[in-house]
Amino acid sequence: MIFISEKAKIKLNSIMKEEGLIKKKYFVRFGIKNTGCSGISYELSFDKKKKEEDKLFQDKEINILVDKNSIKYLNGTILEYSDGLDGKGFFFKNPNAKHTCGCGKSFSL
Repeated sequence: MIFISEKAKIKLNSIMKEEGLIKKKYFVRFGIKNTGCSGISYELSFDKKKKEEDKLFQDKEINILVDKNSIKYLNGTILEYSDGLDGKGFFFKNPNAKHTCGCGKSFSL
């Protein structure tokens, strides 16, 4: 399961509205790629198409897609959003990560 905090939900909805993306027709896609200073980095995007190998989750009325290769790395992850002095943007709270880089954009197991 993938989760979204209340602040992240508000920001995602705001971005979707600004971009003209219809909430019922678009998904938030979570994924990983092999890159970054800790080895694996996060990907976050909007997608209109669900692929056969995607796992569909829903949290706080947001439809979330995760490809089958990423799910084992992201299961239990919470998408957060901060607009505070220490940084602005989305970040991930991943219970599977054993080490994260200083910027929080990559991790290792």
